[in-house]
Amino acid sequence: MSVSLDDLGAELRRAGIADVRTDPLSIGMYAADASIYRVPPRAVVLPRDTDEVAAALAVARSTGVPLTARGAGTSCAGNAIGPGIVVDTSRHLGRVLEVDPESRTALVEPGTVHATLQASARQHGLRFGPDPSSHTRCVIGGMIGNNACGNRALGYGRTSDNIAAMSLLLADGRAVETTTGVGGTPSLTGADDLVSRLTRLTDDHLATIRTELGRFGRQVSGYALEHLLPEHGRDVGRMLVGSEGTLAVVTQARVRLVTDPPATCLVALGFEDIYAAGDVAHLLRGLGAVAAEGIDRRIVEVTARRRGPAAVPDLPKGAAWLFVEVTGADEGEAMVAARRVVAEIPAVEARVVTDPAEVRALWRIREDGAGLSSRSPRDRPAHAGWEDAAVPPERMGEYLRRLDALLAEHDVTGLPYGHFGDGCLHIRLDVDLASPGAPARYRSLVEDAADLVASLGGSLSGEHGDGRARSALLPRMYSPEVISLFGAVKHAFDERGLLNPGVLVDPDPAEASLRIPRARPVTRSHDGLAFAYPEDDGDLGQALHRCTGVGKCRAAGTSSTVMCPSYLATREEKDSTRGRARALQEMLDGGTISGGWSDPAVHETLDLCLSCKGCASDCPTGVDMATYKAEVLHQTYRGRLRPRSHYSLGRLPELSRIASRMPRVVNALTSLPGAKRLTLPLAGVDPRRNLPTFARQTFRAWAQDEGLIRPAGDVAGLDHPVAIFVDSFTDHFSPRVGQAAVTLLRQAGYTPFVPAERGCCGLTLISTGQLDRAASTLAQASEALAPAVAAGVPVVGLEPSCTAALRHDLPRLVDTDTARSVAEGVRTVAELLVVAQDEGRWSAPDLTGTTVVAQPHCHHHAVMTWQADEALLARTGATVQRLGGCCGLAGNFGVELGHYEVSVEVARQQLLPAMEAAPDAVVLADGFSCQTQVADLSDREAIHLVELLTR
Repeated sequence: MSVSLDDLGAELRRAGIADVRTDPLSIGMYAADASIYRVPPRAVVLPRDTDEVAAALAVARSTGVPLTARGAGTSCAGNAIGPGIVVDTSRHLGRVLEVDPESRTALVEPGTVHATLQASARQHGLRFGPDPSSHTRCVIGGMIGNNACGNRALGYGRTSDNIAAMSLLLADGRAVETTTGVGGTPSLTGADDLVSRLTRLTDDHLATIRTELGRFGRQVSGYALEHLLPEHGRDVGRMLVGSEGTLAVVTQARVRLVTDPPATCLVALGFEDIYAAGDVAHLLRGLGAVAAEGIDRRIVEVTARRRGPAAVPDLPKGAAWLFVEVTGADEGEAMVAARRVVAEIPAVEARVVTDPAEVRALWRIREDGAGLSSRSPRDRPAHAGWEDAAVPPERMGEYLRRLDALLAEHDVTGLPYGHFGDGCLHIRLDVDLASPGAPARYRSLVEDAADLVASLGGSLSGEHGDGRARSALLPRMYSPEVISLFGAVKHAFDERGLLNPGVLVDPDPAEASLRIPRARPVTRSHDGLAFAYPEDDGDLGQALHRCTGVGKCRAAGTSSTVMCPSYLATREEKDSTRGRARALQEMLDGGTISGGWSDPAVHETLDLCLSCKGCASDCPTGVDMATYKAEVLHQTYRGRLRPRSHYSLGRLPELSRIASRMPRVVNALTSLPGAKRLTLPLAGVDPRRNLPTFARQTFRAWAQDEGLIRPAGDVAGLDHPVAIFVDSFTDHFSPRVGQAAVTLLRQAGYTPFVPAERGCCGLTLISTGQLDRAASTLAQASEALAPAVAAGVPVVGLEPSCTAALRHDLPRLVDTDTARSVAEGVRTVAELLVVAQDEGRWSAPDLTGTTVVAQPHCHHHAVMTWQADEALLARTGATVQRLGGCCGLAGNFGVELGHYEVSVEVARQQLLPAMEAAPDAVVLADGFSCQTQVADLSDREAIHLVELLTR
């Protein structure tokens, strides 16, 4: 370990590795995974092929620097961090090399995302059985490392049950191959001496292995030496699954595939409490369940609070629930199986869920458990560590009762959920890791919890592996003979201890290298923050440590999520929400990034953040990177010269007001040949962008002519008055939207008017970090709108980003009762129309036969949710394809120099393919930026909801 950082990087590059990173940003990002630990590596390697993995191992041997293999970094136990070379296979080694329908196997690289494998297998009517909740981003190599299981392990088993063969590299450089199970004798080729040593070790400890290991399905703590028993075929391959990268490095894997059942059915069972659910869950295996997942009312309440009540479908009566999936040869057979579950399991109430949308919503609650549970019932940060212990399934209820009693003794709470049918419980605990004495407090808790699980015959880990969280606790579960045997196996594979040190054998203490105690408070009163961070006790540090690392921001985009568009475009960790959060943590906590707010590494990771706010709703822990980015820009440039785009784009409303006085002249000047190429770069704008055309008459001028302008509080005698907030985009560029809104609101029985008092939401100031000016602007807007809100008049926004700024940013920048009141009084058009229709004052037009490709604005999705719009469109009878992702323009982002290519690539994720696939569809996009992107990148025109409904 005497080699310097620079020399290590040079050695790795000389070994032929193309992508080696030793910069402070990379070291800081890879210092953490999804656990509570922080261990900075010395170098990060992103290999492009097996030869580069072997080269990294060779450098580890020659320098004595240890090596840790890493996949997506979603490990909850600290399995994927290490003090030497971290090898990230997820960047370049993510291919499905082959799907063989005849043998029902697939050959994959270790960095292959689970969802990518499923998509390839699905083309042949097949699937990979294990399905962790992190399936949209976890990789097969990581699943092999931890012996991952997932929601449907009852039906499909663990990863170790589904691996046919592996190619691996040993610490000494030898390439070996394993074969496992069905159709032949398990074997390991390429290291006969190793096989002989393992055979001797096994034969010397037969009785111990048979009595202490492999006692129930979810016993994954330690090495799975039961597979080396002669009666199990001395299966080295299965034993290596779950060894957490401490014995070998996987370079390829052949996985077994299964046929998807023709039909499935979901049963929701309600219980008085979670203990009652635990008492009966083990019975479901005998009823043919392939999944039996438990959740508690507390996690349902968090979901409703975070995502709105509509995010939680109707559940049976109770305070805890089991979600039970059964299968059948057809829908009728699956329904029979479901009714049998209802008949035989004593629940308070049961419901068979048949609506696919409701099924997806219920599974999403379960899949987002790791993130949703990161805030405890006491609204305190809750942490992984004691995260996934398992007990024999028939003892699940007893474990839940005794664990709750133990947690009460330690003054700790959490949100329990998990694989109840398998006896595996997930829970994140709000143990205080921020105040003095945290390490000792944490150790006392996990030692007591380990003793409890051991007394029940359980396993400290049920699927995530032991990692740094539980390896030191293994002697509380296993005898000294087993612990010694683990050490002997490790020595046989890795004599010098190069692979993932500190895990399983010779572990670091459970309280070593905790990340959270390093976090320092960063507040308005002490550090002059602009935002209030009310959800995090005013502490930006606590807000940033909301990021637990579960990595949902790295997930492939789906039809209903936005986060994280820049990562999907670049596939770089620094461009993910998690990567940015880790970088900011390092900066604030005094880690690898030492230059403060203006450190180049901080601005490098934030540069491609679109400020889309997608993470604010899609991140299960509630990270809001758009707000953090604005804060960083504010702190960096306060009192200093700013980038050019901050003056041109950040102050667009002011410039627009000036230009609107002579729109024809401005439009003529900006349309001159060569004008864009010469002038736009001077303003920090990419010349490939088209400049919007200023309207000859602003919306406010039109409203004046129509007699719509009146004082905000002057609503006496008006029937259902509505105040229209006039944003800069509607006013200066698309007054037709405002005019259509007036028509539509009148049709719905409202009396719309425009407040005489002008106001601006400060959106462009916020996105460029001019937060002092933004706060002043928003304060003026809230004062202007306050009389209407005080009179009970809703304020309707037409531009989604401006509406979101009033609802979300206003009360966080302006700490007054008036600001909070105005924020609560702001509505979208769709929200008002749903009310009007429910009250019988209006009916949605019949749009049967109309196909709509809808691109919700990111801020609309994140802050207001698109539920009202979706419900409204459903009533029209139109065929609506709702897109997720971001349009890619995202306000000023896609217009700025240096962002054009990423902006276009983001649009290619969902928006452009959807338009190409539906050339005759109406493109619906309320956001002016979305409409601009559509116009810039296609020959189509996007329209606002109010225009669609008044056509």
